[in-house]
Amino acid sequence: MIQFEDVHKAYQVAGRAVPALQPTSLTIHAGEVFGIVGHSGAGKSTLVRLINLLERPTGGRIIINGEDVTGFDADDLRAFRRKVGMIFQHFNLLSSKTVEDNIAFPMKLAGVYSRAEIRSRVDELLARVGLTDHAHKYPAQLSGGQKQRVGIARALACRPSILLCDEATSALDPQTTQSVLRLLAEINRELGLTIVLITHEMDVVRRVCDRVAVMDAGKVVEMGAVTDVFLHPQHPTTRDFVFESENIDREERQQDLAHAEGRILRLTFRGESTYKPLLGQVARDSGVDFSILSGRIDHIKETPYGQLTLSLVGGDLARAMQALDAADVHVEVLR
Repeated sequence: MIQFEDVHKAYQVAGRAVPALQPTSLTIHAGEVFGIVGHSGAGKSTLVRLINLLERPTGGRIIINGEDVTGFDADDLRAFRRKVGMIFQHFNLLSSKTVEDNIAFPMKLAGVYSRAEIRSRVDELLARVGLTDHAHKYPAQLSGGQKQRVGIARALACRPSILLCDEATSALDPQTTQSVLRLLAEINRELGLTIVLITHEMDVVRRVCDRVAVMDAGKVVEMGAVTDVFLHPQHPTTRDFVFESENIDREERQQDLAHAEGRILRLTFRGESTYKPLLGQVARDSGVDFSILSGRIDHIKETPYGQLTLSLVGGDLARAMQALDAADVHVEVLR
């Protein structure tokens, strides 16, 4: 659906070029939720704004659904942008218009829809985002979560094939964030939309994304399936995001591990193995005693996972590790 070929972007500041995005090549597949995570200034907003050419690349090609959009003229670009919806961090609603008028606005701008088509589409979208009873209210009368739902409905008005979310949950409280993420997941599942979601929160990526790119200083430093990147981060920036999402202090973690005896392992379980009573069986068969130093069980999208950090002493350690490996548990030796 979306392909970047050596795309880069620099801004002119005081007569010199300041790079915002280093040469980047990536592919986003049709129908997936693709996350882009990075700290402020990492280049993620620049990258997502290049997709619909709100920013023009300094070089490289952007291919959308088989077409090189970097060569589009003004008319082609207007038609293309109707196929790309965008949701903003601070909602960007028109304060003088009602909820239903905000949703109808892009359809009126497009100039290709009849009044009856607009009325029908607005009613359909109000029902989808759960705001039918708020159609005649103004943005000032809505909560933050309701405003973002209006923003989502507006982004869907012209039936786009791509939905761009620029920090769509950053201005919301945790509970509202979860409801908005569930709505985006439902839209992706039912409509088959390709969603590109940028955020600085790894927990948002974990809950809704299929794949993720991690950015730092204008570069994509790690990319892959969310389960792989989240559970086995390779780049220091990615590890920092994962630790932050789990509220882990790295120095405290190292101090805790220093006090533990024996071999220290991190075990990663995925799917149904997460719930199996494996450790007790391994301990009985190998004679190894273990102590749980830290752990969590959660979900990455619909996939359950568990991660445990253990210290193991005594018994047949090699046999214990073989048994874990045979049970399809990923074993990482920390010490």
